[in-house]
Amino acid sequence: MHDFTTAFLEALRLIAVADASLMEIVWLSLKVSISATLLAAIVGLPIGALVAMGSFRGRSVVVLLINSLMGLPPVVVGLIVYLMLSNSGPMGGFGLLYSPAAMIVAQTVLVAPIIAALGRQTIEDLKNEYDEQLRALGVGPVRAIPTLLWDGRFSLMTACLAGFGRATAEVGAVIVVGGNIDHVTRVMTTAIALETSKGDLALALGLGFILLTMAIVVNALVMGLRATATRAAYA
Repeated sequence: MHDFTTAFLEALRLIAVADASLMEIVWLSLKVSISATLLAAIVGLPIGALVAMGSFRGRSVVVLLINSLMGLPPVVVGLIVYLMLSNSGPMGGFGLLYSPAAMIVAQTVLVAPIIAALGRQTIEDLKNEYDEQLRALGVGPVRAIPTLLWDGRFSLMTACLAGFGRATAEVGAVIVVGGNIDHVTRVMTTAIALETSKGDLALALGLGFILLTMAIVVNALVMGLRATATRAAYA
């Protein structure tokens, strides 16, 4: 109990004084996860919108595939990205393996299906709601996409936050492609795993507190956006 109390107090001290090692890890984690979420949104939202508005053969299979990809095992994604970025892989010439860029790629692959699936459902619901109005105005499916994206912006932001939450909690894929290299690719989740195995509970607890706080903040933002979307719908 004494050791835990000491580690707990030291963790709070590290946070209070903004310890350089701790903040370096937190900053890299945020940079990687935010970058991956933005890239995933750029890829996922248009895909979700096109699937939602489209009526093509095999659409149900595409929807099933996107929904299934939401549950991609992180270590499998890490392995695939590793093979792509390794020296013998098709993208080996870029030298991205064991770098923050490799971790961004892995997290983007994990997050994009989440944003695409949630975005598709949001836009499809709006399409069904406004279908008669869009037809009356002579607005085709492609022209309707920007309008529906804007109208569903709060729900789509919620989808992006859900993706960001997945990215920040990811450990398997980023270890495989990043290597957990100190001062280079060590993020909060990988650092917590490493420091716990080393017995450095103070740093692990400090990072854990910050990660938990981030999760609470993301969930609070999601709840706030949902409430805002509800008010906007009835305004």
